Amino acid sequence: MLIKGNQPRDWWRTSTVYQVYPKSFKDTTGRGTGDIRGVTEKLDYIKGLGIDIVWLQPVYVSPQNDNGYDVADYYNIDPAFGTMDDFDELVRELKKREMHLMIDIVVNHSSTEHRWFKEARSSRDHAYRDYYIWKDPASDGGPPNNWQSKFGGSAWQYDEGTGQYFLTLFDKTQADLNWENEKVRQEVVDILTFWAEKGVSGFRMDVINLISKDQRFPNDDGSIPPGDGRKFYTDGPRVHEYVKELNDKVFRPYNLVTVGEMSSTTLEQCIRYSHSEENEFSMTFNFHHLKVDYPNGQKWELKPYDFEELKQLLSDWQIGMQQGGGWNALFWNNHDQPRALTRFTDDNEYRVESAKLLATTLHGLQGTPYVYQGEEIGMPDPEWGDISEFRDIESRNMYEILLQRGKTAEEAAQIVKVRSRDNSRLPMLWDDSHQAGFTTGAPWIKIDERYPAINARSQAEDPKSIYHHYRELIELRKNLAVLTDGEYSRLDDGHPQVYAYTRKNMEQTLVVISNFSRDEVQFEFPSRFRATLLAARSKKLLVGNTEKTPEIAVSVKLPPYGSYMWLINNVN
Repeated sequence: MLIKGNQPRDWWRTSTVYQVYPKSFKDTTGRGTGDIRGVTEKLDYIKGLGIDIVWLQPVYVSPQNDNGYDVADYYNIDPAFGTMDDFDELVRELKKREMHLMIDIVVNHSSTEHRWFKEARSSRDHAYRDYYIWKDPASDGGPPNNWQSKFGGSAWQYDEGTGQYFLTLFDKTQADLNWENEKVRQEVVDILTFWAEKGVSGFRMDVINLISKDQRFPNDDGSIPPGDGRKFYTDGPRVHEYVKELNDKVFRPYNLVTVGEMSSTTLEQCIRYSHSEENEFSMTFNFHHLKVDYPNGQKWELKPYDFEELKQLLSDWQIGMQQGGGWNALFWNNHDQPRALTRFTDDNEYRVESAKLLATTLHGLQGTPYVYQGEEIGMPDPEWGDISEFRDIESRNMYEILLQRGKTAEEAAQIVKVRSRDNSRLPMLWDDSHQAGFTTGAPWIKIDERYPAINARSQAEDPKSIYHHYRELIELRKNLAVLTDGEYSRLDDGHPQVYAYTRKNMEQTLVVISNFSRDEVQFEFPSRFRATLLAARSKKLLVGNTEKTPEIAVSVKLPPYGSYMWLINNVN
C-alpha cells in the first residue's frame, strides 16, 4: 500500500535506526556541545553502517533542565543546536543519501517555560489553564494525592500565585499536559503536521503511554508495587483513542514511521499499540529486559543481572508480539540507560567480542533494531571520579535522596555511577585527537579517557572491527527475509551461560548462539532441533565474532563471549 511518496507502508520493517543524542554527538562551533551541523557532517559515517533512519533527539528551544525533554517551543530550534536552516539542511542531506529522519516528540509534558504554561499559571480563569492538570490542595494543605515523580519526590508542584498544585510526573519544571482538553490534542496534531511538512519521515513519541490519566486522581494504596501512582496513568483509559487520532490525522496520511516509548507497559498493550490493524504506532519500545538487575524492581539499588530472566523476557516479547501481530523496537542502549556492554558483558579484556555478541544477539531477533551512538564502536560506561562529574538531573536528585535514605556517600555515589543516564551521554569518540574529535572547546561533560584506543576512525578503517560487524548485520536485515518473517523459538533451555534461538520460515532457519560468559562452554542442541540440523541442505556461517569459528553441529564448543549466526537451508 502506498500513501505519500512511493514507499510501502511498512518500509521500516527491514530498516535499522541510528539514535543520535545531539548534545554529545559532534560540536562544530567549539562551544563544547554538539549541534545539528555536527550530525550533518557525520552523515557519511552513519550511512557507511547501512543505516536507513536517523533518530534525532530533541533540538527544540528548551531550558535544558532535562536535556531537551523539557520543551519550551515546539516550533523552533534551540540556538545551542543551531538554526532552522541547519535543520532543513540536515533533512536535505539525509534525502540525498536515501536516508530518513525521525525526531523526538515530547507531548506528555512541556517545560514550565513554555508560553502555554506561563499563561496558564497567570490566572485560574486563563484560556490556557486547562492545557495542564491543576488540583486544589488536600485537606491538610499538601499535594492532591500521593503520586511520586519518576525523578523522585512528589509528582505535584504548588503554585503560590493561584493556590493550586500542577502535575509533574518527571522534573518539577515539566508540567503534564491535559489530554482531556481537545484543544491540547489539536495543538499536538498541529505540531506533528508542521514537522511532517518539513520533511521528517517519522516520530519517536516520548513516554506516550502516560498521556491519559485516571480523572479521579486517587491515592495509590500500594497494593500493586511500587505504589507510586503509575497504575492510574500508565496505559490510561483513553490512551488508545488519543493515539488513533494522531494516526488518523498525521501518521497515516504522511506514511510516517512511528515508535512509542512505553513506560512500565505490558506485552498485551504493546501488541495493541503496534498491530497494523489498530492504526496506532509502527512499533513500540519496552524496557522490561533492562530491569533484570533491579532488585525487587528498584532501579536505585544494585545486584548482578539475572541472565535467565533476561533471556525469558526477550523470548516472551518475541513470541508474544509475533503471535499477536505487534512489532518490536529492538535495542540494548539508549540515552536513558547505562551501556549494555558494561552492564551485561565484559567491557575490558573481551570488549570487542562482547560488543559483537550483543549486536549479533539483538540483530537476529524480529523487529526494527536501534543502534545508539557509540554502540557500534564498543563504547563502555566511563570510569567516574567525583559525583560532581555528573550532569544528569535524575542522577543528582537521586544521589541526595539516597543519602536521605541512609546510604553513605560512598554507597550513594557507587549506585549513581552504575545507574546514571550520563553513562550513555558522554561525547562520541571520533578519533584519537584532542577531546576525541568531539569539540575544540571544553566539553559539557567529561570525555572518556580511553578514546585513543576506542574511536570511530580506527574502527571504520579496520575490516574486523565492531563497526564492520554491525555493517554486516544491518546489511543482512535488508536482504534476508527470515530476519523479518521468521518464527522465533528458543533453544538453550535455561542454559546458565548461553542464549540460543532460531528464526524459521518455510525456506530457511536462522540460528543464533551466544555465550554470555568468560568461560569456554560446550553447548548441546536440544533433540527437537537435531532433525532440522541433520537434514539441512546447507549450513552457512553468516557472522561470527572470533578468529576461529566452530562448526555448527549437534554439540558446539563456544569460546568466551563467542557469538555466531548461521543460516540453514531447509529440506524441500
